[in-house]
Amino acid sequence: MLDDLWAAATRHQFLYSVRDGTIAPSDFHRWLAQDAVFVTDLLAFQARLLARAHRDAQSTLAAGCVALVAELDWFDEQATAAGITMNQAPLPATLAYRDLLARLDTEDYPTAVTALWVIEEVYLRAWTTAASDSSPYREFVEHWTDPGFATYVGALRDLAVPAAHEQVIAEVLSHEIAFWDMASTTI
Repeated sequence: MLDDLWAAATRHQFLYSVRDGTIAPSDFHRWLAQDAVFVTDLLAFQARLLARAHRDAQSTLAAGCVALVAELDWFDEQATAAGITMNQAPLPATLAYRDLLARLDTEDYPTAVTALWVIEEVYLRAWTTAASDSSPYREFVEHWTDPGFATYVGALRDLAVPAAHEQVIAEVLSHEIAFWDMASTTI
């Protein structure tokens, strides 16, 4: 089951349409605006996780928080350059993800950090799927597959306990699929 969810979350039609340049700009912009909302929620979750983290995990989680702040700045720059209105109300998939993050705040640390690893791992794998030198979205894909991000995801993997948390992994992957689906009613 998890293999199927990983495949669906990382090889989604949304990603193929970004790779091929066939996604409607309005769909990509909708997704980007919702991703900015999600990153804001993820930053709050990760900051709270940092506050309860084991000492050996603090530098990784703190670096992740700093990177999320930089990501939000980057979103603002991209939105300004493309004329995208980023101040959007969260759509149902974004709200559902927000609810999951709130619930993870009440979970034990190993469960929460494993969920964070899955969130970031699926994102890295997914954008790797979308990589193409000819995509009009190549700059975005390269940003989200940067070697520094891959190193961070590897550090999170070292903190995670995937074998003991298959249920939360499945939940995160299901939310990722719904988030890609949200980008377009045609997907």
